Parts: sequence; C-alpha cells; structure tokens
Amino acid sequence: MIDDTIEEIREMQTHSSSVVAVKATRALTELLDRDHATVEEYERDLERNVGALKRANPSHASLYNAMEGVLTRVTGEASTVDEAKELTESAVERVVEDIENGKSRAAANAAKTFKDGETFLTHDYSSTVLEAVEIAAADGNHMTTYVTEARPRYLGRKTARTLSGIDRIEPHLIVDGAAGIFLEECDRVVVGMDCIVEDTLYNRVGTFPIVATAAQLDIPVTVVGSGAKIVDDGFIFENEIRSTAEVSLEPVEDVFIENPAYDATPTELVDEVITDEGVRTF
Repeated sequence: MIDDTIEEIREMQTHSSSVVAVKATRALTELLDRDHATVEEYERDLERNVGALKRANPSHASLYNAMEGVLTRVTGEASTVDEAKELTESAVERVVEDIENGKSRAAANAAKTFKDGETFLTHDYSSTVLEAVEIAAADGNHMTTYVTEARPRYLGRKTARTLSGIDRIEPHLIVDGAAGIFLEECDRVVVGMDCIVEDTLYNRVGTFPIVATAAQLDIPVTVVGSGAKIVDDGFIFENEIRSTAEVSLEPVEDVFIENPAYDATPTELVDEVITDEGVRTF
C-alpha cells in the first residue's frame, strides 16, 4: 500500500497538496499490520516510510508537515510495539482531521471577506478558494471572476467550469498572458497556495507575474490556504519539472523546453494570507 501510494503521489499532478497529504498519512496505517520485534524496529520502519512518502513529492509543505506530525507523535513515546501502533493510529486520525478541518476553516474565514458585487481574478485550481467562493455566494453575494487558464496544464479551465455551476457567480476564462489587461477591472486577486516558506509564496507557475502586476496596479492580493501549508523551518522547497510534452507535443529542433510547475512570489507583494487560524497581513 505504501509503495503504491508513493507511485500514485508522484503522478498526482492535478490534485491539491492537502489531498496528497491525506493520502500519504493514511498510507502509514499499513505499518499496523506488520510484525515488529521491538519498538526500535517499528520506529525505524516508520521513519523509513515517512521519508519515502515525503520524497514522493518534495514540493508539498503540507505533505512534509503531515509526515512530521505523525512521526513526532510516535517516536520516543512508546514502551511497547502495540503502544507505538496505537499512537500511530491515533496520530494518523488527528493529522488527517487537522488537514481536512483546517482547509474548511480557511475557506470559511476567506468567505467572510468577499463582498456583493465584487470582481476578482484567480489563478490555477484551488479547492479552498472555490469552497470560499461557494460559501460567499450561498450567503447572497453576486460576484464576477476572471480565471486564468493556468498553463500549461490548463487547470484554470477546471476552475472556470466549477465556478459556472455556482449560482450568483459570473466566471470569465482568460489566457494567463491577458491577466494584466483585466486586472484593472478587479477589486483584488484571490489565489490558493502550494506553500509559504519563510518569506516566499510558492504556487502554480504564473502566480508571480500576476501578483507583481497587481502590486504595480495597486490591486490587493489575498492568498488562501490551510495553515498546514506554512513552514518556518526544516523544509526546503523543491520545484517540480514537468514533461516537455505539456508545452509542445512535438519536439522543436534546437529549442530547450522548460516546464516548471511552480514559481516563487515574495510575500511582501501579498496583502493578506487567510488560513484556518485567521488573517495574516503583510
């Protein structure tokens, strides 16, 4: 199960990082069915598999935090193998609950900031942002949103389709390069996050130029996501380089195709970050 989950995580390029973190955390329950002679042997097995799962997607801080959350709740805390397994089961349940509830609480907090008649621009596909918009719309707010395609995988199209199914929301789908044209019509930019590490926001490639342009035009930027995606230390972000076929299906002679998954945005360009813990301003 763990080996299968590692391979699955490596292929989960269109899923949110919270989904990846939950799947990895639940995979650790496989260890409960294994035989271990000593607590030390069990902890070594746990540490080895936690490490392997973290390496399956080193760009996701929420995955890193989830794995560390289980490890710290178990390592050095048990005197028997059975006790260590009980702690693991409890830790898995707690971490999964924190991830899932944190995401919903962040969405609820963000929903309160939307206003009737607001126009905003969003980039990529963030399930937390979408949940926030759905809550705000259900509360009676009519909103217009410009959605970038989020090239090269076009996850923004998925966002636009989802928004089209929400009452009181008028979505407009645009190419990434057109963001600068429509930003002046927007009250703010609202995006999700892959993670925030110290003073840098990492998110789907294309976020940085949108945020930088918004800053130039004096348009506020709101980032929404679970607090589990914010890391102060111990985590080194590793960008994911995707297949060149996502950019060009056919090889182009004498051209090097670059296809990074994420870009880095200084948090000094962001006005507020909304998490399950509340609103943090910069």
